[in-house]
Amino acid sequence: MVRARAGATEVALLSASGLAVGAALAVPLGAWVEFRPKRPALVAADLIRCAALLSVPVAFAVDALGLGQLLVVSVVVAAADITFNAASGAYLKSLVPPEDLLVANGRFEATTWTATALGPPLGGAAIGMFGPMATVLANAVSFLLSALGIRAIGGKERQQPRPDTPSAPRARGLRATDLRAGWRHILTHPTLRPLFVNTVLVNSLIMAQAPLLAVLMLGRLGFTPWQYGLAFAVPCLGGLLGSRLSRRLTARHGRHRILLTAGALRACWCVGLAFVGPGAPGMLLVMAFEFGLITCAGVFNPVLAATRLDLTPSDRVTRTLTAWSITAKTATAATTALWGLLATVTGPRAAIALAGVLLLATPLLLPRHEHAPRADALK
Repeated sequence: MVRARAGATEVALLSASGLAVGAALAVPLGAWVEFRPKRPALVAADLIRCAALLSVPVAFAVDALGLGQLLVVSVVVAAADITFNAASGAYLKSLVPPEDLLVANGRFEATTWTATALGPPLGGAAIGMFGPMATVLANAVSFLLSALGIRAIGGKERQQPRPDTPSAPRARGLRATDLRAGWRHILTHPTLRPLFVNTVLVNSLIMAQAPLLAVLMLGRLGFTPWQYGLAFAVPCLGGLLGSRLSRRLTARHGRHRILLTAGALRACWCVGLAFVGPGAPGMLLVMAFEFGLITCAGVFNPVLAATRLDLTPSDRVTRTLTAWSITAKTATAATTALWGLLATVTGPRAAIALAGVLLLATPLLLPRHEHAPRADALK
């Protein structure tokens, strides 16, 4: 089989199809993992992702890599990603006392932004030095190291009731109600529901701007790839700053006020990206707006993650996080595709500006009042 040389249409189809099918597979996986030990599930998800990604350079080396294999890998990795993220939240809640959840999520947020700042430059250098399969191989190895690290975690996980116990009567296998439990919990909770709608819309609109900015900056404005990468890597330092500030700000002002303030502020930056120009001034403008956005997100995200765990019963965490992630990823894919079509009609600047204007309205969806956790969420 000849090596895959996918065009833009094939790449878009690969990305969208892999995410859609992977998300569909993650729905029953989230329900299945809910009442099982989380650490073995996390290790298994890492090893599955490692094996799937390793198959790509192996097939590439023997000139047998095709679009079908890439689609299968994309589906497997997407399903494992969603399942891992959901199970990791439940595992964290079983290990960490409620008062330390914000600290733990703040550290995860700092790690995420560190990787985001360092990954693209290092990946670009690796591709230049070792070829296109270098980053795939490195990514596969990272999942293997993650599995080893999770395997070495100490502490005892608090187990949920087995499916065949009276408190969780699921002996005959998964039911439709098990699969819907995550969405039902989110949509019936007075705090989680507005946070869910707000977060899905904000993330979708922000991510919809990303490919349009790439087209505008790398094409019409003449930025080189390294300038484009630098413009988005440097502002990630704001994520480190925001994640470090989240605990202090929450201790001083309260969780609800920080969710409202940081959630509103993170919606105010993207409209300015429509005015990016060529040269150093344009790159500095992008850095300034992205730094403001990422700093606010660095404050908001750990508080949101801790709040979500606090307000979710332990026997529904995995399904709730799975439902949240599936909805967010699907909405992001659909919004990105819609904005791509819009940009062909209006041009990238107008589409970027429209996303920014719509983001300005999203703070209205944040919860107006703080609600105490339900009694079952504290279990």
